Amino acid sequence: MDINSCIKCSVNNCSHHAQSKDYCTLNEIQVGTHESNPTMCECTDCKSFKMK
Repeated sequence: MDINSCIKCSVNNCSHHAQSKDYCTLNEIQVGTHESNPTMCECTDCKSFKMK
């Protein structure tokens, strides 16, 4: 897998995680929210997440 050095990621159980380093292997990701009015970083989600 190629590492995208522009997208850091520490979610090891995502199938797009580089495994050898804390980076994503996708060219781009979709970021979204699970809140109607997000006010903190914890309100955001990686919508590109895919379970291994």
